[in-house]
Amino acid sequence: MQSLFKRLKKAEEQHVVPSVVAYNRIDGPGSSLDIREFQQALWRKTDVTAFLDADPDASWSKGLPRTVGITIDTGTRVKAYPLEGDRIGVRSVDYDEEITAMPGEVPLGKEYWLMKLIDVFGLSGVMFVIKNLRPGLLSAGLGGSATVATAVCILANELAGRPFGDCQLISMASRMETDLGISITGTQEQSNVVYGGVMDYVWFPWGIPGKSDSGYGSSVRYELLSQEYYKELEARMAIFHSGVSRDSADTNAVWMKALATAEGLRAHIRKAEIAYEYREGLRLMDWDRVKVAIGDYRHARTELCPQYMHGAREITERVEANGGTTFPLGAGGGGGVMVFHPDPEESLAIRGDLKGDYREVEFRLRGKGFEVVGFEW
Repeated sequence: MQSLFKRLKKAEEQHVVPSVVAYNRIDGPGSSLDIREFQQALWRKTDVTAFLDADPDASWSKGLPRTVGITIDTGTRVKAYPLEGDRIGVRSVDYDEEITAMPGEVPLGKEYWLMKLIDVFGLSGVMFVIKNLRPGLLSAGLGGSATVATAVCILANELAGRPFGDCQLISMASRMETDLGISITGTQEQSNVVYGGVMDYVWFPWGIPGKSDSGYGSSVRYELLSQEYYKELEARMAIFHSGVSRDSADTNAVWMKALATAEGLRAHIRKAEIAYEYREGLRLMDWDRVKVAIGDYRHARTELCPQYMHGAREITERVEANGGTTFPLGAGGGGGVMVFHPDPEESLAIRGDLKGDYREVEFRLRGKGFEVVGFEW
């Protein structure tokens, strides 16, 4: 078989290099419950038979750690190009940075985190070139770094002949980002890339009992809205960028510290209950129920960490004055803010009011979390 370098060289000459497009998600009630410590703190042994033929309301999962992922058409594209000298490399177009190393000699350092992911797959002679689909959305709270890491894992897995399964890719992307200190992340964004759509995830931090082919990153999943209803949700939801920088690691660290106290743990348990209400509101398209859940979860997060609202207070005051609600995306502290109103006409009016002062991040919902192209070789 030809070396990867030669195959990529030929693909480059034909202008069809292999690539992966991976999409972001909109955050909401249930966010942070996907982080490893929250999964472990809130999970309890569950009867597997209860969800094999579970009812759509998934009542068996109340109180368990869960997250709802809503896939949108912002994200990143990663392309594979040939690289001389049997090396591996990563080039970021948005950050104007490039780094290369010999396979097996990639240091375990923060600046090498994506390189370490590529190195796991035993590849050589390849440069991964990364570019955001939408300019100016760095650190917007849309899970961008996790999306990039998952896209790199998917592309490397394809180039290596798919040695790893979905759960393993999710776990790999999550752990490398957290353990190398890029940010504190769970498995929500990575799962969103792998599965896509408007999806409810119930997390199983040690894998699903009785299933040997699962581990960290495992979830039981429910599609809450099919694509024919996406416009209903799109009409009620918007994203605006606060224009303030953010640091999700600091905010997440405060929430995680609260797990060490009985009072803090009870507050986080309450968040799992609110996340279930959000899930049911979306599934039933009960938009008032969705609004209440968003507001309740935001209040719960703010009580545990007031800095979560940094950069989002003015937007929130203006939206609430018009009957809507907001949710700072990611771990808050600036960046993107999700705006929601149960009435589409009122939602449109709120968007018109905010556009004069804030950048709107326009989006469409997507049923898939990633696309692979250029593997016709």
